[in-house]
Amino acid sequence: MRKMGWFGAGAALLCALVGVEHLQEVKAAGGPAESEAGPYRVLAPIESGNLLLFPVVRADGKSPGETPFLTLDEGFKSGQVEVMEAGRAAGLVRPRGNGPLTQFRGDQVNTLVLVNHSTRPLLLLAGEIVTGGKQDRIIAKDRIVPADADPIDLSVFCIEPGRWTGATASFGASAKVPANGFMVQPEVRKQAMAAQDQQQVWNSVRGAISTMEVAAAPPPVAGSPAAPPRPLGTTSYAGAMQSEAVTEKVDKAAAPVIAGREQIMARLREERAVGVVVAVNGEIIWADLFASTDLLASYWTKLVRSYAAESLAGGEDRPAPGVADAQRFLNAPAGGTETSEGDVGIYRYRDLKSGQTETFILESLLPGTGYDVHISKMRLRGVERRVTTPLPEPPQIYR
Repeated sequence: MRKMGWFGAGAALLCALVGVEHLQEVKAAGGPAESEAGPYRVLAPIESGNLLLFPVVRADGKSPGETPFLTLDEGFKSGQVEVMEAGRAAGLVRPRGNGPLTQFRGDQVNTLVLVNHSTRPLLLLAGEIVTGGKQDRIIAKDRIVPADADPIDLSVFCIEPGRWTGATASFGASAKVPANGFMVQPEVRKQAMAAQDQQQVWNSVRGAISTMEVAAAPPPVAGSPAAPPRPLGTTSYAGAMQSEAVTEKVDKAAAPVIAGREQIMARLREERAVGVVVAVNGEIIWADLFASTDLLASYWTKLVRSYAAESLAGGEDRPAPGVADAQRFLNAPAGGTETSEGDVGIYRYRDLKSGQTETFILESLLPGTGYDVHISKMRLRGVERRVTTPLPEPPQIYR
C-alpha cells in the first residue's frame, strides 16, 4: 500500500468520511447491497499509511441507546476499580447467591483479583493492559463485572516474561499514553483469545518487541548501510510501547486518525458507526464492533494505537482491499464449532470458529440489556490451538 504524508493522509481521511454520505447504496462502491450485507454494513475506509479502517454501521440503523457500562480506564481513573495480585486478596469471599466460598491463594501468573466498587457494571475487553504488580498482564477474555460486586478471579496473560518482582502494590492503566491506557496489538490479542496459551502470548510479545526495535532504528543515511535494530532494554510489551522511539513511530502511524479524532467521531456519530474492520499492509485482519457509537468512542484511541502498532511490521506489498472485501470478511459465516461461558444473569461469552475466521461475542444479560456489547472477529493465521493440558510452569526467573 502506498504511504501518505500527514496532510495527504488527513485530507484523504476527511474526504473518506465526507464521502460516507454518498454510500447509502454500498453496492455502488463495490460492496453488496444492504439487503445482502447482513446485520452490519461497511463504509468507505479511513486511510493512514499502511493502515485502513473501514467504519461499520448497523444495516437497520437501530441502536440500543445509552449503555450503562464503565470502562476499565474510567474505573482506574476514578479509583472505583481495583486490580491486585491474588496473594493480596487474602481470606475467603462469598460470591453473590448461594455459590461456594472462593479462596484467593498466592500470587499466580495467570490470575489477578479485581474489585468493582462502582455503581455501574464494568466492561472488560480481551487485550486491555494492566501494568504493575509483579508483571504486566492483559485481560484474557471479554467479560462484564456487576456493579459493587465481590472480588473476582480475573483470567489474565503475562506480557512481561522477564520480571516476577513487585513494582507496585496494585495495578492500573499506563499513564504515559493517550486516554491513560492501551491494548496490545491484534497479533498478541489473537494468541490470548484464540490460542489461549501463555507460551504463545509470550512468543507473540517477543516478536512484537523485535518488530518495534526494527521500526525504532534510525533512518538509513544515503550511501550507508541500514542502522541495526535499537534494543529497547525491556521484555515488557507495555514498556516497549511506552519507549520514546516506539511511541513516536506508533503516533506517526496513527497521526491522521488521532489528530482528527473529534472530527472523525462527529462524523461517525452522525453515521451511527459502531465499529471498524481493520486492514494492515493490504490484508484484512480484524474487526471490533460495539453495541453503540458511544462505546466505540470510549475505546477509539486505544484501539487505533493498537492497530497502528500492528502496522509497524513490514509485509508483502498487496493491493489495498476495498469495501466489498471488508464486507465479505464481516459476513464470513461464524458457524462451525461454538463454545460458551459466562455468569448467569450477567453475561454470556461465545467463541465461534469457522474456516479462517474466529468470532468472539460478549452478550450482556443484565436487566434492561440483552444485547451484544462487543464482537471481535479475527482472521486466523499462525494460531496454535490450545490443548487440554495445564498452563506451562513459569520460567525459572519467576521462582
